[in-house]
Amino acid sequence: MTTITLEIPDELAVQINALRDRLPELLSRALAGASGAGTSQALKVATTHPVYRELMDFLGSGPAPQQIMNFKISAAAQDRLAELLEKNHEAGLTEAESAELDVYELVHHSVIRLKAHARLAKS
Repeated sequence: MTTITLEIPDELAVQINALRDRLPELLSRALAGASGAGTSQALKVATTHPVYRELMDFLGSGPAPQQIMNFKISAAAQDRLAELLEKNHEAGLTEAESAELDVYELVHHSVIRLKAHARLAKS
């Protein structure tokens, strides 16, 4: 492993020090995101994940605005999300688990937008 010396603000140094054990992974993800290299892999992970397919199946059924407003992911998906959040809080996630959590975040934000549009369509 290579050692790098950087000059950074003290506030940032405190934050980095708190994440010292995860720093290589975080830098790798940040650089992949900045270059766009991780985008196609992230999309592949998202589109093959069960919670994403669950949302697509629901939307493919042609739901009415009220059905969209009532939509919730399955209990199994909610349980898995709770597991990931707990593990992230307690011990940290592997790269694969972090990618999985990103899919849940994508689905969550998509559902929020869909529900907002459904409310507008209903009123």
